[in-house]
Amino acid sequence: MTTLFATYSPAATLPSARRSRSGAIALWTTQLLVAGMFLFAGSLKLAGAPPMVAMFDAIGVGQWFRYLTGSIEVVSGLALLVPSLAAFGALLLIPTMLGAIATHLFIVGGTPVPAVLLLIGSVAIAWARRHQLVGALARFN
Repeated sequence: MTTLFATYSPAATLPSARRSRSGAIALWTTQLLVAGMFLFAGSLKLAGAPPMVAMFDAIGVGQWFRYLTGSIEVVSGLALLVPSLAAFGALLLIPTMLGAIATHLFIVGGTPVPAVLLLIGSVAIAWARRHQLVGALARFN
């Protein structure tokens, strides 16, 4: 015999409510950690910390690129702290971290692991908030 109508049971929805809450906590924890790292790194770039100046000298594009990268990191880090802007901040950080990984691998050396971890965090945030991106795209069209 086939059941045509399902009955509502509050107990049946409780585990999904927990997962949703734990998912929200995990997302906000990730956003706070990633935002903190980008705010710190971007501030070092904008403040002209000697290691950052030396690294951007080694890249060879010019110090304007340090200011640009630092600005992107600070603005995107702040956007990660605003729920309605977090997805857009994460999207802006993805190509930034791809460039950082390539720079470490092919130009300045050193380990690209921090950039890879920040890339993973940014992708995770963008994916978790993809509904905001779809909504914005629908409003744009």
